[in-house]
Amino acid sequence: MNRLEQLYSLQGLRVVVTGASSGLGLSMSVMLAECGATVFGLSRSGDVKVEYDGEIPDSIQFEKMDVANEEDVKRKLAEIGEKGGIDVLINNAGVTIKKPAVEFTNTDLEYMNSININGVYHCSKYAFPYLKVSNHVGRIINISSMASYLGFSEVVPYCASKSAVIGITRGLAVEWADKNILVNSVSPGWFPSLMNQQVMDADRQKKILSRMPLHRYGKPEELAAMICFLASPAASYITGQDFSIDGGALAFGY
Repeated sequence: MNRLEQLYSLQGLRVVVTGASSGLGLSMSVMLAECGATVFGLSRSGDVKVEYDGEIPDSIQFEKMDVANEEDVKRKLAEIGEKGGIDVLINNAGVTIKKPAVEFTNTDLEYMNSININGVYHCSKYAFPYLKVSNHVGRIINISSMASYLGFSEVVPYCASKSAVIGITRGLAVEWADKNILVNSVSPGWFPSLMNQQVMDADRQKKILSRMPLHRYGKPEELAAMICFLASPAASYITGQDFSIDGGALAFGY
């Protein structure tokens, strides 16, 4: 293996991806496996729930886990960790609800936060014993959102929850810096996904695409490539950072 391959290969890594049954979680699981990792694709369904245009590598194991259920998280991560360790955790599972801020109920908030905030925290907590002893330097990669930086109408609690993800990222990066664990996050812009479709209408789509310099949606592989990089030896001096993969949206003024 030459120097370039050594820097970017994920050979030998055991990677956990939450929310892996569809969309961006499935796409990043596939690319991680193609780069050499053994991937545990976790979701409530425990399987691929969409038509996938391509081949799914045999090195992905799809299994059930509900990130909103702390006991389920504890059990599943211990099961994976005790059988061979965990080198990388990717907290990708997330949900949103679209409605005016004054109409959100406590039930709505509890549901969203149980996945977007508590799920990230509990997965990180229960993966910690295995990440800290990884021979490859443990990694946590949290999926945040452009909504952690920008305000979007009718998804205010989602904006709040994704801001919390970046807060968790920075806090854990500092606390676990001497524990053999690097913690970063990635904030996707607009990618074709079921979640985006749930809050999208023609007017919002026009506004969004006109607001970014590249004027197009991102491709799933363009996000997955950043995930693979942050999991690789090439990113061994990066921690506590958030990376916006957004077509230049955050940089766009007038």
